[in-house]
Amino acid sequence: MIRRDALDQLPVRTALPALRAALDGPGTAVLCAPPGTGKTTLVPLDLAGLTGAGPKRRVLVAEPRRIAARAAARRMAWLLGERVGEQVGFTVRGERRAGPRTAVEVVTTGVLLQRLQRDPELAGVDVVVLDECHERHLDADTSAAFLLDVRETLRPELRLVAASATTDAAGWARLLGGSEGAAPVVEAAGVSHPVGVVWVPPERPVRPAHGMRVDPALLAHVAAVVRRALREQTGDVLCFLPGVGEIGRVAGELAGVDAEVLQVHGRAPAEVQDAVLAGGSGVRRVVLATSVAESSLTVPGVRVVVDSGLARVPRTDHARGLSALTTVRASRAAGRQRAGRAGREAPGVVYRCWSEGEDGRLPAFPDPEIKVADLTAFALQSACWGDPTAGGLALLDAPPAGALAAAREVLTAIGAVDGAGRATGRGVRMARIGLHPRLARALLDGAPEVGVRRAAEVVALLSEEPPRAYGDDLAAAWRTARRGGDAYGARWRQEARRLASAAGEPSAGSGAGGRGGSAAGSGSGRTGGGGGAAAASDDAVAGLIAALAFPERVARARGAGSFLMASGTGADVAGAGTGAQAGWGHRVGSAGDGGGSRLRDAGWLAVAVADRPVAAVSARVRLAAVIDEETACAAARALYSSGEEVRWSDGEVVARSVTRLGAIELAARPLSAPDPGLLRDAVVSGLRREGFGLLRWSAAAASLRQRMAFLHRELGAPWPDVSDAALLERVEEWLGVELGRARRRADLARVDAGQALGRLLPWASGDAARFEELAPERIEVPSGSRVRVDYGGEQPVLAVKLQELFGLQESPRVAGGRVPVLVHLLSPAGRPAAVTADLASFWRDGYRSVRAELRGRYPKHPWPEDPSAAEPTRHTSARLKRG
Repeated sequence: MIRRDALDQLPVRTALPALRAALDGPGTAVLCAPPGTGKTTLVPLDLAGLTGAGPKRRVLVAEPRRIAARAAARRMAWLLGERVGEQVGFTVRGERRAGPRTAVEVVTTGVLLQRLQRDPELAGVDVVVLDECHERHLDADTSAAFLLDVRETLRPELRLVAASATTDAAGWARLLGGSEGAAPVVEAAGVSHPVGVVWVPPERPVRPAHGMRVDPALLAHVAAVVRRALREQTGDVLCFLPGVGEIGRVAGELAGVDAEVLQVHGRAPAEVQDAVLAGGSGVRRVVLATSVAESSLTVPGVRVVVDSGLARVPRTDHARGLSALTTVRASRAAGRQRAGRAGREAPGVVYRCWSEGEDGRLPAFPDPEIKVADLTAFALQSACWGDPTAGGLALLDAPPAGALAAAREVLTAIGAVDGAGRATGRGVRMARIGLHPRLARALLDGAPEVGVRRAAEVVALLSEEPPRAYGDDLAAAWRTARRGGDAYGARWRQEARRLASAAGEPSAGSGAGGRGGSAAGSGSGRTGGGGGAAAASDDAVAGLIAALAFPERVARARGAGSFLMASGTGADVAGAGTGAQAGWGHRVGSAGDGGGSRLRDAGWLAVAVADRPVAAVSARVRLAAVIDEETACAAARALYSSGEEVRWSDGEVVARSVTRLGAIELAARPLSAPDPGLLRDAVVSGLRREGFGLLRWSAAAASLRQRMAFLHRELGAPWPDVSDAALLERVEEWLGVELGRARRRADLARVDAGQALGRLLPWASGDAARFEELAPERIEVPSGSRVRVDYGGEQPVLAVKLQELFGLQESPRVAGGRVPVLVHLLSPAGRPAAVTADLASFWRDGYRSVRAELRGRYPKHPWPEDPSAAEPTRHTSARLKRG
């Protein structure tokens, strides 16, 4: 029996007529409804005609999380007075409860993507509701883009609703409306339960969160705020924390409180989640939750929210090929969502563990995943959809070009797409497994090597990182999961069964060759098919699967728990190297398995999970398996290379024959007769790195370069550019002979740079013959002296004693008379007395003051009243008289 009393209390009912009109008209709408209004529960029931209004339709509701999908289905079934699986059902990965009568089905956005790929028309579905679209998960954005494509090309009658409490309504309206104009925005009034705000920042500064690390002082403060809220308020307390580890830490801090402490997160057992969402039994509760409790869920009895202000989101370091979750400040939109949990049933209060001043500096909305996350799965979905570039998809934010290019490189390497970016048969199968393409590759290529069941078990372990208590060692974690009876172990077994079933399907396009093919044939017999698969050790199996999934992360030891990955990134096992110095926490190994210490002693690792903490030089290994070199080379054979390597190192050319696995050097031997071209390239590299100071620059050579640079600057062609960059471009032309003979720094030091540089003078045109005329090395002055010209500055400089220029009417000029020389007039002691580029003006106006200042100091030198008519001399007056 339908619970009419409960339905009539949901405020969203007032917006239903406008929503129906929008869907009957343009067919798309944006629904903005505050938390607790019933947008997740009443709206789908109404659109399906299950509440008695409107025609019967089949409605698909997409939720970003499994816990939200299951909870929404249960709530709707309760409102109808039914069990889940009748008129309301749900499907999440590994679990489906729906039947032939199901009119409203709640699915995760990942499941929706799978359905769209298998059946783009969504046959039988009339309406799709994208719930909580403000969270901007990548799967949700991709689903919206595919659905809009379906409406435009296949099923214009398919109705689409984007629903959220806090979102960019205008942006979604433009997206859904497309070329027809903005879609209607339907707003529902919220529940008028006020939520008071209490600002409770820590009394002392705490270190900002980075990576997966949160300052324990902040967590202790959050626990103290929870205790304060229990004293000051009534009702249950909902506390938001970034992750499972922080929930466990705060739960420990709350030991002994007069309340039941519950933990809600994506890894929590279904029965625990159900118990939290079902409400308490008279005992006051403290619910510690991740962001899964932000939306789509009502936790009964909650009157107080304690918000840590942190969230955990995916981030990708494309330069190092590392993807991981990281802790960030939650957005203001997330803060409003969280606070709204306190006012769903009655007036409430939110305690915010930051200051009111900080609140205004928080981002308005969370970063869209498409901007910051690994795009490999998105790129494969797009390729399978028939749009390899994603250029034709209607997206609120375009994918970053660099991240998309990196994703395509991975897909090409594993054989998921061809050279044009189109999905191969193998790629389509990968996409349908419902895993990240890297893990799908490991499953498909690893199953023939180690057996379907064992491959599926390790991949299941990689698809959801095991609890920290399982340790850093992948093989040890696998053994712990097999014998464990915890919630993670139950989920792991269920996922392993699903993957084994998927991997057991006949291979579609498994003949993809090249780098994407199976490792079979290049691996060792220890992990081969048949009897070898059953006999292979856990270490061998776990290592091969991890290496197949992340070939660029196979790593060789370089001492003291430090490793070099094939990608070129350093990696440290917890407790070693920079990891310890940076104060990282580390995963605790399970009893008897040695934890991280076993990894530190390994020669080779297959790194499954790693991140790079702020200010750390190397990545931190979070989960890895011990492997040998043969397995590393088999799994990462696309990175294997062998050839001659000739390079400049420490002042000499090093020539070797080198075998590498990416950045890891496997073997090397000296080359007795390296390729001459490679030798010259190595020397040029040395010149580029260390500069032309490696050559011998005499004073004459340096002067020649300055004179050539002067003519190039003043006259241009045919006089050559002799800057470092230009000389490097023409190095073969002027230094070719010497390059062929050079092997080390000493060889280059014997090269006369001036003689070599002279080859660049324009000999072919004949202009080189005028070089001395246009840029003379020395200029003869009236005294008969030939004085060197300095071309090192912006203007040529002639430094000469004043008496030697007597009788000279004009300043000397160079460059064919275009450029006057800047004359530095020196005293008899050789010190600057005046500077001029206009000698006639100096004799007329400036000489008198110089004469008055210097004649008393140098009485033996001539100081005529009219220097322009006087006799030039290099000698004193006394010597002139004797002469």
